[in-house]
Amino acid sequence: MAEIPISITLLFILTTLATLWLFYKASKSRIVLVGVLTWMIVVGALGYSRFYRVQDVTPPRFVFLLAPGILFLIFLLTSKRVRNFSYKQDLGWLTLLHTVRIPVEIVLYYIFLEGYVPDLMTFDGYNYDILSGISAPIIYYGVFVKNWIGKKGLLIWNFVCLGLLINILTIAVLSAETPIQQLAFDQPNIGVTYFPFVWLPAIIVPIVLFSHIAAIYILLRKRQ
Repeated sequence: MAEIPISITLLFILTTLATLWLFYKASKSRIVLVGVLTWMIVVGALGYSRFYRVQDVTPPRFVFLLAPGILFLIFLLTSKRVRNFSYKQDLGWLTLLHTVRIPVEIVLYYIFLEGYVPDLMTFDGYNYDILSGISAPIIYYGVFVKNWIGKKGLLIWNFVCLGLLINILTIAVLSAETPIQQLAFDQPNIGVTYFPFVWLPAIIVPIVLFSHIAAIYILLRKRQ
């Protein structure tokens, strides 16, 4: 991806590292941090070797970008012992974590300009995920600093932003070059199969998804 400005590549790398740091502040778990870092290195190495760019294989290698993170989330949802890890997250840090969605959307837009993702995946198309990033510090301030917004408001915000995340995730999957592709045939979603952007579906998306699910779990538990 020589066409992508080095500043955008560096912005994305820093965004990924910021996501890990915020996730660690929320979880306070070094074991989980080491696990995520290990997976990040593995995915990065595979992305650098163009592993995810190989076509005409079964299953599509794009699956290996998303599947591990989704399977881990399912494990969290079904394992009572592991699910307790979700209840120990810091709600404030979980909320601030979503600010990383602002630089992610900026990066996606620049990748679109170079022809690596469809317009559908940007804020100029049907991706409204940047609203989650913009509202995150406002919600944090209103809930945890000034107490203007109650926990019910925080719960509603998490559900809405989770919906926005599922929306762009669906568009990204249906736009990828796989047998189930339904969108953007003129410009499929290939940008996330290149290094370092492989970290978006493999690292950032699962962490952001987990942050919403964990926050919803905590807030619903407190209402009982």
